[in-house]
Amino acid sequence: MSIWLSSIGLLGPSPWTRPLRSEESNDPPAPAATKFPLAMYLSVGSPVSDAVQAKVLNAARKVQQQAELEGRSAVLILEIGPGTSRFGSIRDLAKELTSAKFGSLRTIAWVPEPKDKKRIDGFNVILALACKEIVMHPDAELGDIGRGKALDAEEQQFVLSLVEKRLNPKLSSGLVTGLMDPQKTILKVKLETDAEGRKSSESRVLTSEEHRRLLDNKVVVQDVITIKDAGELGFFSGRRARALDVLISQTAELRTDLADLYNFPREFLRENATAGETPRVVRIRIDETIESVLEGFIEREIRRARSSNVNLILFEIDSPGGELGPSLSIANLIADIDGKKIRTVAYVPKSARSGAAIIALGCDEIILQNSATIGDATPISTRPGRHLEQAAEGDISFLRTELKKLAERKGRPAGLCQAMADKDLDVFQVTHRENGRVSFMTDEEIAVSNGEWIKGRVVPECQGDNLLIVDGQRALELKLALAPVADEDELRQRLGIPEGEIPQAVGRTWVDTLVWTLNTPSMTILLLLAGSVLIYLELHTMTSFCGIASAFCFMLFFWSHFLGGTADVLEIVLFLFGVGLILMEIFVVPGFGIFGISGVLAILASLVLASQTFVLPSTSSEMAQMTKSLGTLSVALVSVIGVTMLISRYLPQMPLLKHLILSPPDPTGADVGAPRLRPDMLGGSLATGLEWLLHQEGEAFTTLRPAGKARFGEQVFDVQSQGDFIDPGQKIVVTEVTGNRIIVRKA
Repeated sequence: MSIWLSSIGLLGPSPWTRPLRSEESNDPPAPAATKFPLAMYLSVGSPVSDAVQAKVLNAARKVQQQAELEGRSAVLILEIGPGTSRFGSIRDLAKELTSAKFGSLRTIAWVPEPKDKKRIDGFNVILALACKEIVMHPDAELGDIGRGKALDAEEQQFVLSLVEKRLNPKLSSGLVTGLMDPQKTILKVKLETDAEGRKSSESRVLTSEEHRRLLDNKVVVQDVITIKDAGELGFFSGRRARALDVLISQTAELRTDLADLYNFPREFLRENATAGETPRVVRIRIDETIESVLEGFIEREIRRARSSNVNLILFEIDSPGGELGPSLSIANLIADIDGKKIRTVAYVPKSARSGAAIIALGCDEIILQNSATIGDATPISTRPGRHLEQAAEGDISFLRTELKKLAERKGRPAGLCQAMADKDLDVFQVTHRENGRVSFMTDEEIAVSNGEWIKGRVVPECQGDNLLIVDGQRALELKLALAPVADEDELRQRLGIPEGEIPQAVGRTWVDTLVWTLNTPSMTILLLLAGSVLIYLELHTMTSFCGIASAFCFMLFFWSHFLGGTADVLEIVLFLFGVGLILMEIFVVPGFGIFGISGVLAILASLVLASQTFVLPSTSSEMAQMTKSLGTLSVALVSVIGVTMLISRYLPQMPLLKHLILSPPDPTGADVGAPRLRPDMLGGSLATGLEWLLHQEGEAFTTLRPAGKARFGEQVFDVQSQGDFIDPGQKIVVTEVTGNRIIVRKA
């Protein structure tokens, strides 16, 4: 079950009832401002549980009480979806919504376009019938409450009692009976009436039994249309119901059309993750120049917020702006957050300019302090060897397109958002031709509307060679932000945060800068290269120093990626598991290399997974991220191979390291006093490998199956039989020596 609420603009004066602050003009005056309804939007899924019922009723009370305080009408929109709910839960919720306590609340059931051709049936239909109006998508279908069977008498009586309250004039007992019982025939009849000597006609929806009784009572029936035959499921599409003028009051293609139908701003239709719940808040501060390091910090904090089960992220923005790329990336990162799960709010206590304004436009809501300003969204860029400077003119067209996308996603006037970046763009106040709603559009947008909007005077802040900059009150009037606040205490009250529970802002520290630096591809390659090469040196020198340094490099890699949000416990465990398998191969069960190969694969998998937040890519962006991760790892591996080849060749001549490597003595005697091998070993394994073991006889030290250990004199070696199992103590002879691979057979 999912349920979400939009409560935008519930506090403070309405942003849609104020005239523009401009000089008088000769343009036609706009219609007198009216107080638009105060609307809330909830998406109701299935099943409808006690928790869902509580949220719906809390929302209903909240919007009704706030509307009464502001002297407005209250609208509660319930999006009804397919699914199964218990009759008892639906009955209790329907009783409350149709009770006298919500008499002034206008409840609207919204049935959107069906997904996967699913119909709305079962007890969920009763919730729609309990609303005062029903609006459906033309292709959506509603009905068949009993799902192929007739409801029992008690359930039918309850549903009919809702109809008797006459809350929805498009319902009748005959129509609803057809929805509850597939065996009923439903007719639409036209009756002749005689009121005060004047003959007229009226239409009714009746069952066949009700129609028969009218005929028995000699009522004149002028016309009869069968709208459901007996044995047919009682479903009505939005298009058919509208044509018959039954069940629904309106049809709508999109949810946003509801704002035009009921004359309230579209912003009220935004879903709100904190509906009916105490906000669980994370507060992130953006108070410095915006660049790549800050982008990485914001991305990590959002990941942490998601994993911490918060439902409200408050971005405290007080910044002069920054670079275009990171600014847009952060704005889109915030805009991509699912509003059904996490509500995003930009709080501007002083100023949000340039890239900071772009970031604010990515949030669901913007709240400024009274004296704060927002706008002038022309970003700055960093040039090599120079200070920050204004972005090139060629970026303006691209930026306008991006700002338009952000505005449309968050329900703000696109023209005004674009005017923050384009000083030559004029935006006009416009009035809807039919309902008088006021908005703000460019000439291009007005032309596309085909006369739907009446062009008024230009927005004063857009005139001249100026980028749009507005304060808190003006941002409210232009529908860019919600009502401004005086201080943080008023902000807390606006967001519904209990007193004393607004958290301290989280800002970027040197640790975040270090983490971002270590997560860059170049540093990742360097850490993997250093860690691998140090292991190679440790195997040759056995000083422990290289081993500790290698462990430190890999620790830095996983630490930075863990804080960066891409690595978790799984990747660390997988890496340690791979290291353990390699150690098993070296010291415990040497053989065909199964343990070693598996260990290397486990380590490589852990490094790839630690560089991304998914296992297998499912989107184009994830595929690009995986390609980047594999590319970084490939470069690191190639670098490791190249460096180890150089080290293996030049290690004996390297300063410092050459004194840690044991080598045969110089036959000229020039290295007298230097560390040297024992003379008795010069013809042995360290001088010429293990070739001296060829044809040597020994005995099996462990069971050879076929790999194991064998003793030759006082020394024990890892060996492998030619295929036979050899028990401990049996005599063996070496038949082949290849490198460090020793092949034996029974003597």
